[in-house]
Amino acid sequence: MDRWQAMRVFVKVADTQSFARTAREMHLSAPAVTRIISALEDLVGARLLVRTTRSVKTTEAGARYLADCRRILGDIAEAEAAAAGHYSEPSGTLAITAPILFGQMHVLPIIADYLDNFPRMHARTLFIDRPVNIVEEGLDLAVRIGHLADSGLTAIRVGAVRHVICGAPGYLEKHGTPTTPADLKAHRIVASRSSWIAPEWRFAGGQRVSIDPVLECNTNQSVIDIARSGWGLTRVLHYQIGPALKAGELQVVLEDFEEPPLPIHVVYPEGRQAPAKVRAFVDMAVERLRGDALFRG
Repeated sequence: MDRWQAMRVFVKVADTQSFARTAREMHLSAPAVTRIISALEDLVGARLLVRTTRSVKTTEAGARYLADCRRILGDIAEAEAAAAGHYSEPSGTLAITAPILFGQMHVLPIIADYLDNFPRMHARTLFIDRPVNIVEEGLDLAVRIGHLADSGLTAIRVGAVRHVICGAPGYLEKHGTPTTPADLKAHRIVASRSSWIAPEWRFAGGQRVSIDPVLECNTNQSVIDIARSGWGLTRVLHYQIGPALKAGELQVVLEDFEEPPLPIHVVYPEGRQAPAKVRAFVDMAVERLRGDALFRG
């Protein structure tokens, strides 16, 4: 069995979630794809895929093996490109994860410029408000907000963001501006149940205020929109309301009581030399994010 070809077939099946589609796209017969996957499972000694009536999913062992296959195939492609003299020009697919709004507002424009600069590249994103294991998910890098747990990853700090309390000028004019965290008890609170927000809001000096939100939303954009309408106060990360602040639609309050900013890092696997496609994006992202005054702190 050609192990390299078997890995390519396995990755394609995992990506397409279909044996038939894999066969068509790789110009193989469907039985050939089945035989290759079966032989690969025999070789590694574990079941890698589970077939259902509608799709094909990786097993837990298959997900780990998939990440290794992506890395190995990427290394092979990188070595071939180097031998052909194309090492300096990134090619292939770059997979990036970031928080939803941060990804949409600040990472996506960098990706667009990156793809303009390197026309042989493609990119895919996973914008989600929770950390994911980039190795197990087959991702190349992550942009993360918050303090990092110990891991075997390379992390480059690019800035910081603040947690802020905000409301519309009209709301503050009608209901008054809080001057201490305790004043929030007298205000109508809108809270997000995303991973960034907790029922207890923390402030400088160890102060904590337990909030009783009148309205809870499952997305940050929802609480921002309702706060802009003048309905209540909310707590978000500063970058998320940058456009609304510039437009005068929202106003930050209790700035003197803010807790220390949260760091922003670009994170990617170490233990091997990063591929050219990753190095090129990291260089661009670090320069762009560090140069943004919004993230200095």
